[in-house]
Amino acid sequence: MPELPEVEALALDLGGRLDGRALVKVHVAAFSALKTFDPPLSALEGGLVEGVSRHGKFLDVQAAGLHLVLHLARAGWVRWRDEVPAIPPKPSTKSTLALRVVLDDQAGLDVTEAGTRKSLAAYVVRDPQDVPGIASLGPDPLTDDFTLERFAAILRAEGRKQLKGVLRHQGTIAGIGNAYSDEILHAARMSPFKPSDGLSDDEVALLYTALRETLGAAVERSRGLAASELKGEKKSNLAVHGRTGETCPVCGDVVREVSFADSSLQYCATCQTGGKPLADRRMSRLLK
Repeated sequence: MPELPEVEALALDLGGRLDGRALVKVHVAAFSALKTFDPPLSALEGGLVEGVSRHGKFLDVQAAGLHLVLHLARAGWVRWRDEVPAIPPKPSTKSTLALRVVLDDQAGLDVTEAGTRKSLAAYVVRDPQDVPGIASLGPDPLTDDFTLERFAAILRAEGRKQLKGVLRHQGTIAGIGNAYSDEILHAARMSPFKPSDGLSDDEVALLYTALRETLGAAVERSRGLAASELKGEKKSNLAVHGRTGETCPVCGDVVREVSFADSSLQYCATCQTGGKPLADRRMSRLLK
């Protein structure tokens, strides 16, 4: 799933490619992806691209005084094409193509979504705040006003909620997903199940530093990369996420996993839980 660093890099890459270009057509290949009807997609046609930006994990292409906002969900991506087919795509439930943006020189973007779970969303709005997911976003963790004091207040307000869930909740902190929450907690050497309000002042400062440095480093590594390179860059620099059974790069212990109904988390017991493996609730139920 694209998270803050990848969406930031996508915005930078596409901003350079689309600057001053005109949108000729936006084709919908998956009708379920388009979540708005007013303004219509056709209102974008002929408009010059005015910029590309990010709101949490939302990508925002501004053109014709409007905003084409994309949420790539778990399996979505944006692919640059030097030349798009002349024949418009046919709507299909089997294709990975969700939308195609055609530019004034027949280059364009394919917005795709792999898998059968269709969660990718596209909106055409007059103001990004008209998108419910953007309107409800928490603060961006890489802005100057996301201070240690503000972070500490967030953790106190979340009470006994587990750190993993607090970091991932978009209404609490914007842009962090499953992968980078695992990485932040590993860098801070904290259990994903530790209560949010159970941290000492020193632990809050440690987690804040891990959050800012982990995300900041990922953004810097991704800066200047083309969209086609971002997934590989992310995967190659993860310490624990997606590396179940591999060796922790810090201590050499095995990376472990806790599975849930539709996701999983990875962690190092030696680094994060005092050497004690966390209970895998799904496996525990299967063994009963």
